[in-house]
Amino acid sequence: GLIPVLPKAWYAARSLRPDMNLLMTLAVAGALGIGQWFEAATVAFLFSLSLALEAWSVGRARRAVEKLLALAPPRVRVRRGSETVEVDPAAVAVGSTLLVRPGERFGLDGVVISGRTEVNQAPITGESAPVAKQPQDEVFAGTINGNGAVEVRTSALATDTTLAKIVRMVGEARKDRAEAERWVERFARVYTPAVFCAAAAVFVIPPLLFSGQWSQWFYSALVLLVIGCPCALVISTPVAIVAGLAASARNGVLVKGGYYLELPARLKVVALDKTGTLTEGRPAVVDVTPLDDHSADRLLAIAASVEQQSEHPFATAIVEYAHGKGLDIPAAEDVEVIPGKGTRGRVAGKAYWLGSHRWLEERGQESTTVHEALERSSSAGRSVVVVGTEDHVCGAITLADAVRSDARASVATLYAAGIERVAMLTGDNAATARAVAHEVGIDDVRAELLPADKVACIEELERNCGAVAMIGDGVNDAPALARASLGVAMGAMGTDVAVETADIALMADDLSKLAWLLRHSRRTLAIIRQNTVFALTVKALFVVLTFAGLASLWGAIAADMGASLLVVFNALRLLNSTDSTIAGTGRLPYTANSR
Repeated sequence: GLIPVLPKAWYAARSLRPDMNLLMTLAVAGALGIGQWFEAATVAFLFSLSLALEAWSVGRARRAVEKLLALAPPRVRVRRGSETVEVDPAAVAVGSTLLVRPGERFGLDGVVISGRTEVNQAPITGESAPVAKQPQDEVFAGTINGNGAVEVRTSALATDTTLAKIVRMVGEARKDRAEAERWVERFARVYTPAVFCAAAAVFVIPPLLFSGQWSQWFYSALVLLVIGCPCALVISTPVAIVAGLAASARNGVLVKGGYYLELPARLKVVALDKTGTLTEGRPAVVDVTPLDDHSADRLLAIAASVEQQSEHPFATAIVEYAHGKGLDIPAAEDVEVIPGKGTRGRVAGKAYWLGSHRWLEERGQESTTVHEALERSSSAGRSVVVVGTEDHVCGAITLADAVRSDARASVATLYAAGIERVAMLTGDNAATARAVAHEVGIDDVRAELLPADKVACIEELERNCGAVAMIGDGVNDAPALARASLGVAMGAMGTDVAVETADIALMADDLSKLAWLLRHSRRTLAIIRQNTVFALTVKALFVVLTFAGLASLWGAIAADMGASLLVVFNALRLLNSTDSTIAGTGRLPYTANSR
């Protein structure tokens, strides 16, 4: 049983760094020296069995991460001219066309170029519901196609897919150890030599000072060496961290190190970017106001007709909205873009113009009623496209960067998870920022900020409140993400710079995952504390039994092995961490009027 242990024990003795292998070897040698063959054999067998079971347990946690690699299929179908061939994903170049049938996994990242389907993205983003996909939508390697065949143009090599990056990052995350791991290591460096000294004292002091029997106290010293072995203490924390990282990856939260898995448990302040984080990051039609006997549908159809050749974000939003309502959009003629003002063209032979409030004023067609309505929209942080003819105003279409449907609930879950303060940091104008903040339930609003201003806000929040998490998705958020105590990127849609800079990436662009991470982090720390207290309590109990003469070698090693297995299995419970297994803690959901 000592064959795999002896080389490690010899190395520990030679380098004067005693560890659990040396402790066990000395205990077995001592038992042989006093003729306790059964005790020696039992200790050697149980210790080797303990090491084997621990290795299996740690391997199980690591395999949970490695299973991600198996998500990508070993072969993909590539369309080459009129033929379709199956090849290894590693041999597929960027820009190739893949054919993915219903029920198959996507082998590479790419963009749908034909076909419609629903995709199960849970392996990558943690989303529970299938996501509808149509041409121009992005798909990830390892996700599962639904009931429609699609063609995909690849956008990354096999080594650069989102899945490959996740596997790589989770593997590298183990290099950045958690504070709990570092504490255990520091403790073990002091604890193990202390056990040696205590065992020597138990062996020498009672016979010399109290006329004790040398054989009895030598045996007690051996028992102390065995029970003093820090197996359970040393192994429990790394297993908990690996299991916690794996569970995070399964839930669409990519944590880049053990330290960043611990930190969320201590957060009290969260700072959020607006565009792309709390909002969709693109304008959407929120209101259609017809005037002068026009109907809303007629007004929208005219606007979409004139705008359907334009690539302006407002034009795209209007055309998409009209298509979504199933309107018949006639073709426009003589369409002309007026830089800085708007667009004009002819629909069914009649001239129309679409443009800004300023262009309306320049044309001299603004009435008091129209002016007041447009000012109300502007003060609410919304943009307005006015539609008119040469002699009257037909109406107005109001657009805004649509707030994410789950934004308010996500902010509420942050407060429910124990966050004391949520702030919005945005480069947008103050009116728009206040409107969005009111809608999602945030009252700490910092608007019209440059990237350097966001960094200054983070520094101020840290000085006043402690650890701060920054959540963003754009290049302009990268400095603040790097400066914050914890940088969190909206991963799936965020820029590469933001994702690379951040410490954590939310792969589903789902803010509610941050509240999940807070609870998951606290659960991880709670399990680490449980393991540490339990391991030290078992050892303290056997120390007392040793001095009382009631402990045996085999009993000590059995207790140590049992403690090791219990703390490992306790840590492995983290692999099953989901929203349903982690109950929310903290205060009640926050509302904007709660003060």
